[in-house]
Amino acid sequence: MSDSTHIYPGLTDVEVLVSRRKHGSNVLTPPSKPSPWRLFLMKFTGPFGHRIKGGADGDALVFVLEIAAVLSIIVALCEYYGWLGITPQGTSVLFEPVGILVAILLATGVAFYFEYKAEQEFTLLNQVNDEETVVVIRGGEVHKIAKREVVVGDIILLSAGDAVPADAELLETHSLEVDESMLTGEPTCRKTASRLHANHDATFPPNHVMRGSKVVSGHGIARVFAVGDATESGHIFTAAQIDNSVRTPLDEQLSRLSHFITRASYSVAALVVVGRIIMFLTLQPVFQWPNFIAYLLQTLMIAVTLIVVAVPEGLPMAVTLSLAYSMRRMLRTNNLVRRMHACETMGAATVICTDKTGTLTQNRMEVADTFFCPQPNEIFPSEATRQIIAESIALNSTVMLDHTTIPATVVGNPTEGALLLWLQQQGFDYRDLRQQFDKTSELPFTTEKKYMATVVRLQQGGLRLYVKGAPEVVLEMCSQLPAGMAMSLIQSQLADYQSKAMRTLAFAYKDLTDAEEPFANNKVASHELTFLGFAAIADPIRADVPSAVAACRQAGIRIIMVTGDSLETAKEIALQTGLISDKQTDGNRFLTGPKFAAMSETEQLACAESLCIIARARPMDKRRLVEILQMKGEVVAVTGDGTNDAPALKLAHVGLSMGEGTSVAKEASDITILDNSFSTIGRAVMWGRSLYRNIQRFVLFQLTVNIVACIVVLMGAFTGLKSPLTVTQMLWVNLIMDTFAAVALAALPPSESVMKELPRRRTDFIINPPMLRNMLSVGAIFSIILLGLLLLFHEADISSLTSRIHLTGRAIFLQPYEMSLFFTAFVLLQFWNMFNARTFMTNQSALQLRGCKEFLLIATIIFVGQILIVECFDEVFSVTPLRLADWIILIAATSLVLWVGEIRRYLRRKALPNG
Repeated sequence: MSDSTHIYPGLTDVEVLVSRRKHGSNVLTPPSKPSPWRLFLMKFTGPFGHRIKGGADGDALVFVLEIAAVLSIIVALCEYYGWLGITPQGTSVLFEPVGILVAILLATGVAFYFEYKAEQEFTLLNQVNDEETVVVIRGGEVHKIAKREVVVGDIILLSAGDAVPADAELLETHSLEVDESMLTGEPTCRKTASRLHANHDATFPPNHVMRGSKVVSGHGIARVFAVGDATESGHIFTAAQIDNSVRTPLDEQLSRLSHFITRASYSVAALVVVGRIIMFLTLQPVFQWPNFIAYLLQTLMIAVTLIVVAVPEGLPMAVTLSLAYSMRRMLRTNNLVRRMHACETMGAATVICTDKTGTLTQNRMEVADTFFCPQPNEIFPSEATRQIIAESIALNSTVMLDHTTIPATVVGNPTEGALLLWLQQQGFDYRDLRQQFDKTSELPFTTEKKYMATVVRLQQGGLRLYVKGAPEVVLEMCSQLPAGMAMSLIQSQLADYQSKAMRTLAFAYKDLTDAEEPFANNKVASHELTFLGFAAIADPIRADVPSAVAACRQAGIRIIMVTGDSLETAKEIALQTGLISDKQTDGNRFLTGPKFAAMSETEQLACAESLCIIARARPMDKRRLVEILQMKGEVVAVTGDGTNDAPALKLAHVGLSMGEGTSVAKEASDITILDNSFSTIGRAVMWGRSLYRNIQRFVLFQLTVNIVACIVVLMGAFTGLKSPLTVTQMLWVNLIMDTFAAVALAALPPSESVMKELPRRRTDFIINPPMLRNMLSVGAIFSIILLGLLLLFHEADISSLTSRIHLTGRAIFLQPYEMSLFFTAFVLLQFWNMFNARTFMTNQSALQLRGCKEFLLIATIIFVGQILIVECFDEVFSVTPLRLADWIILIAATSLVLWVGEIRRYLRRKALPNG
């Protein structure tokens, strides 16, 4: 502590320019980012995106669609212009490639729009942060400048409430306390300009203040020695920008799905080509090259059509729409999602690495208990003592309360502020008390003394000395204890509070005469004080945290606390929140950051399975823990609000920053928890798991559609029929209907039941065995029904149809009326199956539609759209209007799909134990 005043001329204008050229400006350099157009084009790169400088792999399914689009365009041009001896067709042949291109643009455009918009909002927030004002001395005068203009060598003035703009060495201090929790997890650090009183346990020297920390109380003068990227925050920010190319579970599973679909469609297409060539050679009595070339060309077109039909062009759009929809809905639950895939990835999380302050606790010091009276259920022993205690708290303090906010907030040291707030709850206004008394002298708190003291003049005459500080120090000054308060009782109560990780402050007083000197050698002169008692202060846990922690643990998610606080404090908070059930130090459940860092990689991997707490953690300790967990195959989510959390937030599969956190933490995160609540993280898990289930339902629905569509194409390929579905009809089925279904299934509300399941394994395929069985069985049934319709229309069996094949390339056509019946039956079968898909993996009735307004709306649009297509756009879709009786029969017959599903679900519900 230094009360001396020196004159600091500061830098001249010329020196400022020289310093800026030499050391740079006070701005954290953002990572180089591609231009918006380049970002958009990267969406189309597929598996080759990483080969572009600064690029990343695009959506694999989109890439498959691009290949299908190229093939479709070639075939469409051949048919439209009559190339290769083909009879020229109308413009309808161009619809299919156009539809595929539209699907690609919609899927990539929606994802790009939402992600780019979120990126712009975060950039704007950081620019505003750089414009905050700082008080500096330049040319012997005090100036206010923007934080970005601070340079090395600047003399900065720091007061309570200021954010430190750059790393600086203290020149003068007066009761200076700094909140370094955003760097170290420590909410209050005593700072001094003296280098002699170094705290070797401190993360940073006590005569240094670091960029991003906040002055809690007191004031000081400091000289800047590092700005921008050279600061400690800058180093952490740079580490947070490392591109670790961490792929999300959804990325991996969709990539596997696209490879599966690609291999399957190409294999079937190859079999079609080989099978039709064998048929030609077998059935053609005399081989003729012209006929063979025409037939081969038709075969290749059928194969291309099969590939286009098999590729689910609606799936990328469905995933994007599901993510975008969830992104908007999650905002209502205080989850601000910055990167879309984080919505779903959160549902796959197996481990959450959480910090303590501000996430599990309220980051607000408050008086948890007091010990002023030994009698149970009594706060004060008497009215007179009550008044003395109130005066001691109000007068022997350097903080204030901001009453313009509701509730009042603390301006200054949070620990002292907690005492004022508690005093307010007891019916005292500290402002009135301060006006009634005149301070004659004071002794500020220092880490050496561990107490502070104030002397006031009493209204009835005389002086009174108030002392507040560490209980063991204050008790040594006391010669008198309150009635009934034995030393053994005091020691027992102190031990109880300290075992619960509470900070204790003791109070004492002494009435003085005007002739008595209260202080000597910068210390309290008398050791004959009267002990008043003490208060236990804690950062209380959030009320919703224990239940949220229990919900996450029930969902099979491990929670590891990583904090800069002491191990004892961390264990107590973990016990209160339910993270641990006991404090037994078996194995490596509880570690400190230095001990964890000193371990070999093998040892770290071994202890990761049982680890519950890392205390005294440094920024890179948390990041290393995330690396180790990922090496073990865990899907890791990380919470944090400080600059020290940024590297871990960036590396994790999902980074969760707090709404009150630093801009560096938010920049590195994927989701911002606006209300800083751990229960909101639990809701994010529920949304993510429900979203994945919705994506599975859509995959089930769309691939069932595509399986049936492929079989329909194969019917035409091997029976001599022109494809029973035209290009425009397939466009409706494969693009429009699938898009609507994607929205309908994506809009399904989240289900709390998913929190009773274990996290899915990262190696699980998105198509699980029940889905595969359902797709194959339903696809086969629908195909048999549709083949039966074809046989009915032609009044023949398969053998007679095969014998009517025209080997010259011409095919048998359905009549427009037959086409209408076939097309409508196809769509209605899928329409009713959409209701079944909605309830897949549950035993609920498909008719329970409460909270599913969007689903009902989309189902109505599909149903009405099909009627309009057949009745009003018959020429475009090569159909003819149907009679009312036809519609009634088709609707009733195809609805059996729904009723059979309802019966199965009912029987399953009855078979359950609680059915």
